[in-house]
Amino acid sequence: MVFDPSAAPRDPADFRRWYDRQTEWSEGQSYNDPAVASPALQAWFHDMQAFFPAMNGPFASHSDDSTVTDHCIGKHVIYSAFAWSVAESAYLKTRELAVKHGLGFYDVSGDGGEILFPPFDPASNHRWRGP
Repeated sequence: MVFDPSAAPRDPADFRRWYDRQTEWSEGQSYNDPAVASPALQAWFHDMQAFFPAMNGPFASHSDDSTVTDHCIGKHVIYSAFAWSVAESAYLKTRELAVKHGLGFYDVSGDGGEILFPPFDPASNHRWRGP
């Protein structure tokens, strides 16, 4: 999941509670249209489309390729559900594009649930500075 870092708490326990509220999907709009998201999330989505096209919404792919992805788009988050066959490349691309667009990254499926906040520090061997 990528998220707007200005909307998310940095304390891990508070973050996970915030994440739970975000994924109740109770904002009252379609969760398939990137137009509801912040500009940085929209930019991330459009870049991601080149690698993992949307399953639904105005940019839906009509392919049955394993890269077609269910992107759930809220105002402050985009939760992407990838096929297991592309999980590793999806993780790398999601994180790479989060860095590019100054977004936070939460590895929902990973062991330990890595939560990363910008700013990205290129001098530290591509590590994030987090909470």
